[in-house]
Parts: sequence; C-alpha cells; structure tokens
Amino acid sequence: MINNKAFTPFQLKNFQLRNRLGVAPMTRMSSIRDSIPRQDVLDFLVSRALNGAAIVYTEAIVTDYESAQGYPGQARLTTQRQINSWRTVNEAIHAAGALSIMQMFHCGRLAWPEINPAARSLAPSALPIKQQNPLTSQPYPLADEMSVFDIHHVINGFVETARGAVAAGFDGIEIHGAHGYLISQFLSAYSNQRNDEYGGTPQKRYRFAQEIIAAVRAVVPQDQLLFFRISDWGVVDMEVSLFNSRDEYQTIIRLLSEEPIDAISVSTYDYKLPAFGTDKNMAQLTREVSRLPIIICGRIYDRTSAEEALLDADIALSAKSTLLNPDWFEDVRTGKEMTAYTSEEANIAYTETPLP
Repeated sequence: MINNKAFTPFQLKNFQLRNRLGVAPMTRMSSIRDSIPRQDVLDFLVSRALNGAAIVYTEAIVTDYESAQGYPGQARLTTQRQINSWRTVNEAIHAAGALSIMQMFHCGRLAWPEINPAARSLAPSALPIKQQNPLTSQPYPLADEMSVFDIHHVINGFVETARGAVAAGFDGIEIHGAHGYLISQFLSAYSNQRNDEYGGTPQKRYRFAQEIIAAVRAVVPQDQLLFFRISDWGVVDMEVSLFNSRDEYQTIIRLLSEEPIDAISVSTYDYKLPAFGTDKNMAQLTREVSRLPIIICGRIYDRTSAEEALLDADIALSAKSTLLNPDWFEDVRTGKEMTAYTSEEANIAYTETPLP
C-alpha cells in the first residue's frame, strides 16, 4: 500500500468529506420527458452515496435551451418540476452522508443541431471538426461563430442553471470547462481562432471562462461549493492536445486559482500518465502552480490506483467502476483485487437497462 489516504476525512471549505472518493460525472442520456433523468438513473446516484461515496456528481446538465444540448435525452435544471426531482435526490444523498455536486456544460460545436430547439450549434470560431458524430455517423455541421450577444446569452444559461441547482439543494456546482466542450473550445487555440477580446493570448481565451465563473458565483451562496473542470483532451479529435504546452496549461491554472472557486477538477485518460513532454502528471503540473484543492479522475479502479492518484490530489473520482460495481467503495476499502472496466462494458449506461 502506497499510503492510507483514501479513507481519511477531507475538509473542503465548510464541508467535511468522510473519505476522499467519489462518483465521477457521467453522461447517461436517460431523460425521457421534461429533461429529467429516469428514476433508475437518479436511484443510482443515491445508492452510491448509501454505499460509501463521499461526493456524488450528476451527469452533465445542459444549460441554455437554444444551443447547449449535444446529445439526445440530456437533463436540464431550470423548471420547477426539474428542481423538485433533483431536490428529492439531494435529500437522499445528504441523508446517506455524502455531498451532491451538479455539473453543467454547453456542448458548443459538438452540439447536435437537430436536437436543439434553435437547430443550431455555436462555437468560438467556425472551424470544421475532423471526425464524424458517433451518434449520427455524419459529419458535424459547421458551427456559427459566436457574437458577443451570443456569448452573453450563453453565460446567462449557466446562471439560470446554477440558480436551479441552488433551489434544488445541491452542495455545489461544477462548471465543465473540459473535454472539448464550449468553455474548453474557448480555452484552446486549436478551436479558438478569434481576434477579439475573447481570442488570441491564453489570457484572452480565458475571458469567457472567467465571465462564466463570475456570473455563476454571484448566484451561488458563499457557503456552497464551486468547482471548475479542466482537461487536455476532448471527445473529438482526441489526438489533439487542447493546450500547446505545459506553460500554457499552467497559465490557465494560475488564472483559475485567482477566481472564487473552491477546487480544480482535473480530468485525464489516466491519472499517472506524464503530460506535455514532462515527467509529471496532470495533477502534479496543476499542484505546481495552485494551492486550490485538486480533484482527479482517470483510470482509478482499485485501492492501489486510488492511493496513487491521491499522492498528487485531494479527492479521487471513479466513473466506470462506480457505474458498474455498486460495492466499489467497500471493495476499495477492503483492498479487493479488481481490474479496470472497458468503455464497451460501460456502454450499458446508454441503454434502458437499470444498473446494479
């Protein structure tokens, strides 16, 4: 055993986590009507809290109604019916002793226009995506380059969704700035080729994220948590690094560290892989320039991987393992031998089959 950190408490702002492990946010596409997930999907979140998770994330919630949605069956959180459904879930998660976090995002140029009310997709720049949409087997349509009016409208969508999360009783909110979705598209020179105040230098590309953080923080009570998620990979054109270098990534981390957020959530393919041609992993590179708590995910599937990940981070999230193994937290606690699940095995998340 490398250390014994996974099952020690952690103080996160005014919340004490009972351990350092949680359920990562995962797309489920299970909303049948009213943009509310199926009951079995909501029950899954509660069951993982009952089974030992310290922190439980929602799947990513889409923000504005016009252009945010990128997949069919996604959830929203702006109507009273949606708020009421999530409030019940949060009460059960809290009763089980865990924290609940709502993750929200806008898909940007990865949106599927046919499922958006406005039948359009938006992006910082009108640039083609190399790969086909895996859901339609067709090329992604060329997104509209966002005007400043579009930018302000999209920011308001984040604010309204954050208001819904507060009303529903979440302990915190995570702004999804990773995986090549809209905020990530602004951060990356690969997808942001603007020449106005939202493009060019890393500082200018960061402005969109900064304005979202400021607007959301203004409607989230100070005693509730606000996180920001970041990655160096995207769900399309996966071979492309979203940041050009270690220096560029750390510039963004330094800027984030000056914001009124409570943790940086770093999403990786594999927590231990070295990044940007260095001998350091993403958590280590983040820690070099930030004193904020670090949340890490990426191939964390047993006690050894959890403890290794926690050498460089404060909280470790697992996705596929928590999805497919209801007893994962107890199995980690006892040091049970386990192997990593495959993406193919996790595809059950996108079916109507209830999880164990």
